Amino acid sequence: MLESKATWKHNEMNDTIIDWIDSSINVSPIVQELLLQRGIKEGSQALRFLSPDLNDLHKPIGLLSIDKAGKRVKEAITNQEKILVYGDYDADGVSSTTVLLKALKELGANCDYYIPNRFTEGYGPNEDAFRLAYENGAKLIITVDCGIASVQEALVAKELGMDLIITDHHEVQEKIPDAYAVIHPKCSPDYGFPELAGVGVAFKFAEHLLGYFPGHLLEFVAIGTIADLVPLVSENRILTFHGLKSLTTTTNPGIKALKGRCNIEGNVTEEDVGFLIGPRINAVGRLQNADLAVQLLMTEDQEEADYIAERIDSINLERQRIVNDIVKEAELMVNTTNKKGIIIAAKEGWNEGVLGIVASKLVRKYDRPAIVLAVKPETSEVKGSARSIPAFDLFKNCMTVRELFTHFGGHAQAAGMTLPMDNLSKLQEELNRIIDNQLTEEDFKQAIEISQSISVKDINEKLINDIARLAPFGMKNPKPVFHLTHAPKDVRQIGSKKNHLKLHFKEEEVNLEGIGFGFGHLYPLFTPKTLVSIVGELGINEWNGLRKPQIVLQDLAIEEWQLFDCRGKKDADVSQYISLTNNNLIVSNNNEECLPGIKQITYQEIGTDLPQVDTLYILDLPESLDELKELVQITQPKNVYAGYHVENSVYLTSFPSRDDFKWLYALLLKRKQIDMKTELNKLVQIKGWSKEKLIFLSKVFFELEFVKIENGIITVVDKPVKKDLSESEIYQKRKYKAELERILYYSNYEELRNWFIQCMDYVDSPKEELAHGL
Repeated sequence: MLESKATWKHNEMNDTIIDWIDSSINVSPIVQELLLQRGIKEGSQALRFLSPDLNDLHKPIGLLSIDKAGKRVKEAITNQEKILVYGDYDADGVSSTTVLLKALKELGANCDYYIPNRFTEGYGPNEDAFRLAYENGAKLIITVDCGIASVQEALVAKELGMDLIITDHHEVQEKIPDAYAVIHPKCSPDYGFPELAGVGVAFKFAEHLLGYFPGHLLEFVAIGTIADLVPLVSENRILTFHGLKSLTTTTNPGIKALKGRCNIEGNVTEEDVGFLIGPRINAVGRLQNADLAVQLLMTEDQEEADYIAERIDSINLERQRIVNDIVKEAELMVNTTNKKGIIIAAKEGWNEGVLGIVASKLVRKYDRPAIVLAVKPETSEVKGSARSIPAFDLFKNCMTVRELFTHFGGHAQAAGMTLPMDNLSKLQEELNRIIDNQLTEEDFKQAIEISQSISVKDINEKLINDIARLAPFGMKNPKPVFHLTHAPKDVRQIGSKKNHLKLHFKEEEVNLEGIGFGFGHLYPLFTPKTLVSIVGELGINEWNGLRKPQIVLQDLAIEEWQLFDCRGKKDADVSQYISLTNNNLIVSNNNEECLPGIKQITYQEIGTDLPQVDTLYILDLPESLDELKELVQITQPKNVYAGYHVENSVYLTSFPSRDDFKWLYALLLKRKQIDMKTELNKLVQIKGWSKEKLIFLSKVFFELEFVKIENGIITVVDKPVKKDLSESEIYQKRKYKAELERILYYSNYEELRNWFIQCMDYVDSPKEELAHGL
């Protein structure tokens, strides 16, 4: 048995079949169910979902204060007042800045942009930046992707006589800033969708200002929306769907250059943005000023764009190196004894721009919320980022101890913060208290949401293409995860370091490959013809023009007992089958410790007081089959490791026939006496027997009292009592030992497995018919 590393949560659908798919919707029953899981119960809804339509977007006028803000901007343009677009340094902020800047320039505005430096200014508006803007002649500041928490900065703007328009999407805190206008979907009760990304809000404002739908800006909307991990449903789905099409056919020099650096060809997908484009744009703001990323998206010169894209690519490589270094240091600080407490790692000199990524990696490794902070000795503060597990709402719970922070903001699963160094222990104490009160042991285990269970024979290229129609995938529209159970025909380790796993499944005429990246270490835990349950995402593997369906593993489990057959392998690496956290037992014929840290007994110590175990390691053969059967029935192992070997095999030594016994006895009757010391070798040559065989025959005769043996001389007993060979204990022991070796050692894998099944009345495995006497 092999436990899954995550909790598998199957999507529970009502057994009632809803027949709503009409002739205009040609998808498989599997995809029909996926649509039902997304709350789509009517054909018209399905059509809108599968073919996102720009006409289904909400009108910008539904956003509170957007009309007031628009009039102020038009006034500023008319009067040639200087407008400052104040953005953020992540991909959402950069794309938001680009969208609004392009719209304002199109309207002829006197405008510029400002993105704060993450290291010297931190997130969002700050007083010094506002005062600098005032000195540079700004009359109107428009924030994008930030500002909803900037209460003090709004007062500064008012004091300086600058109007402030806030466009944001982050969580609203206790007090809304006193700005000229606040455009925020969560502050707009009449607006139909509250989950826009920052760039989505900026796009709506741009549409309102331009007076038409600016489709040429959709590519930037797709970048910010995907990179910011907002729910890809409703408006976000529509904007992203069409934005990805725009990215595919883009003429923007910056995006073309970035696609070139990422080796993106053909249709651009949400994965291209999420894993290639977004991280590169983010990298600039993580290591230096994000202005470079805005310049890339704003430039109209392809040569300049290529140069900037190359610089950004180099910055991203440096970012990856820095992240890896900090992760190694942070892991050394993690307290692994407290499996439930929040992780807090802090150190002077850490680059605060990448701490969110580091926190994410810690969460994935330890399944606990993590806060990673850079220590600022000059201000006696710590500053950094936090990431969480699904069951723990970071924003909500940190807001209950808001007084501990100098600055704080974010979402349920991600947050940024600054706080006095002296408050760090108090923060850990308070969050651990909340965690203890709110979460159960199960909450700390990763969860995989499984869309459906399917069979290997169900999987084909058409199904995978149908599933692709549900894209773009993301938050609240996750890529479907499928579960299947099948015995792989072949399992191999692949990769230069053998750290990946490749499984080959076949059902009827359908072949399916399963690829498990990073699963290579599980290779020794597979046994022949064993059912394996896997969960993962379906896709197409294309190589040299050949297209094959595949499933990319996220997790796997083996739910039936397993036999690990290492018989005769004296140098077998037992450690690869061992987990010292499990309840294991070794049985051996001696008391010498075989494997440190694992309970060990001899066959003489078998008793009803033995506990049930996860794995039973059999390192020596028993004296009898009943001994081993009793041990198995008492301990009820989930796994059996057969690691014994045989020296001086009885089974491989030919067992004397009755004719052999007759020949020797006839010789004894004729000779009356034989001196084995002088005649043993001669008899061996005559019959071609081994010395051991002759000695065995002699001992059987002696036990049956047919002969006497003194000083190596065998003498026939006159008129012995008639007895059958089967009455000899020596004869029976040898015969039984040969049979025991045949069953437990010389049998094939399937035969040995069947023998153990006969012992296991506690498992659900079907009882198989005994074969060959097993």
